[in-house]
Amino acid sequence: MTTVQSPAPEGRETWTSNRGFILAAIGSAVGLGNIWRFPGVAYEGGGGAFLIPYLIALVTAGIPILFLDYAVGHRFRAAAPLAFRRLWRKAEALGWFQTAILFVISTYYAVIIAWSLSYFYFSFGTKWGDDAQTFFLSDYLNVGDPGISTELVGGVAWPLIAVWVLIIVVLALGVAKGVEKLNVIGLPLLVIGFSALVIKALTLPGASDGLDALFTPNWGALTDLNVWIAAYSQIFFSMSIAFGIMISYASFQRRKANMTSSGLVVGFANSSFEILAGIGVFSTLGFMAHQQSIAEGTQVAVGDLEGITGPTLSFITFPQVISEMPGSTLFGALFFGSLSIAGFTSLISLVLGVSVAFQEKFGLSKTVAAVSVGVVSAFVSFALFATTTGLIALDTVDQFANNVGIVVSAIAMCVIVVWLSRTVETLRAHLNAVSTFKVGKWWIPVIGLYAPIFLGIMLIQKVYDLITEGYEGYPTWYVGVFGWGTVAFLVVFAGILTAIKWGGRDDPSFTPWPPVDAGNAPVRMTKEMTK
Repeated sequence: MTTVQSPAPEGRETWTSNRGFILAAIGSAVGLGNIWRFPGVAYEGGGGAFLIPYLIALVTAGIPILFLDYAVGHRFRAAAPLAFRRLWRKAEALGWFQTAILFVISTYYAVIIAWSLSYFYFSFGTKWGDDAQTFFLSDYLNVGDPGISTELVGGVAWPLIAVWVLIIVVLALGVAKGVEKLNVIGLPLLVIGFSALVIKALTLPGASDGLDALFTPNWGALTDLNVWIAAYSQIFFSMSIAFGIMISYASFQRRKANMTSSGLVVGFANSSFEILAGIGVFSTLGFMAHQQSIAEGTQVAVGDLEGITGPTLSFITFPQVISEMPGSTLFGALFFGSLSIAGFTSLISLVLGVSVAFQEKFGLSKTVAAVSVGVVSAFVSFALFATTTGLIALDTVDQFANNVGIVVSAIAMCVIVVWLSRTVETLRAHLNAVSTFKVGKWWIPVIGLYAPIFLGIMLIQKVYDLITEGYEGYPTWYVGVFGWGTVAFLVVFAGILTAIKWGGRDDPSFTPWPPVDAGNAPVRMTKEMTK
């Protein structure tokens, strides 16, 4: 057994405790998708039956790839580009591809938080009035046809300024004093506020009908490949895995860190919050169906309602429901306050991944990196997503960044670690050396075979659909510019940043930690590993 004693790099920050790391990781994972995406996906995917593919996806893809992110980040102590460069020099481009995804998502994610802050204010007096759809699309966003607009929406611009100023301040304060403290305060507030909202929703007339709609199993759905793809997609996109966030967060862990146990806590906490969100959302939708049944004098089922997922759920359906319920101001403030906090704790992790990557590449201070990245990101947010065509641009970019970009990133990461660099056994030894929950040989075929094959099928089907059917009926040129153009940007960004010479922390004397078996030789897949 050969040991390598490697002190922490001078000046590199760490989380103050493992609890701080776990809270930050949960804060990143628990975001907008947990509240507005999971309930609708679960309902459309077979209700209670959807929990079967969902849990299988969590165990076979979500947690194993989260462990992979943790192993790369903690062992090589850097954001994605430098961590992959240290893992295998040729893999640096993957790190920049992931950083590009973080940058793109952060620019429109900030805009959704700005909407949430606006609606938090609108909750006091239910300022959206009797027609929530017209208010959101016309009065608030002034949505135009698909195109390129330079007309800023004032109601979005002002809260967006506040979002980016706060992001820059938190990042400039650093990991421990900024990011960790934000999550230590924000995550408990989110759990308390959203739990109060769910309790309130459960007391509404018709709540039980909503829960029946959500959890009544449709076993026939389990034979539909699209349901399984939806389950894996939800796990992937809600856990913040495979696009650099958790690599950066793990890189700030101390040497003695229980990485796999922390990963289990984060994974199951994220899924628990999603189920809680489903209960709250569908209890509220049950109330809405109950109210419509009374108004129309005929039975209205939850399945007859429109807008049960995405921005439509949050900014049209929910305001409409809130207007009809007792205590509407409190309910609205709790919902949009929770949405804002969940979004912000996720946004900070997105921008941190970009900021640290540039900090390491160019030898910048954390303040200079935070301000530079924050200002550029804010400019893109305003130029593309705070205009009258921002909602359509946001929808298109989000579709391609998530369903194409992140899936490509995940497949590439698994293939590089297991098949090209052959470092998977070293990473497994690393996790086992620092963790109480030991990762067995099963991990290697899961991330080396099962995950990339299934994700490959998912990617091929999605790309085929986008090529043959377009997206949401938008003009072909528009999907080409904002959809496929987003994918092209990710590739070009990765290529340019990889080609630029390092001026920062690319230290040739770097040695990974902790001590692992001297057998760091490449591991080859064997029949025994694939059983």
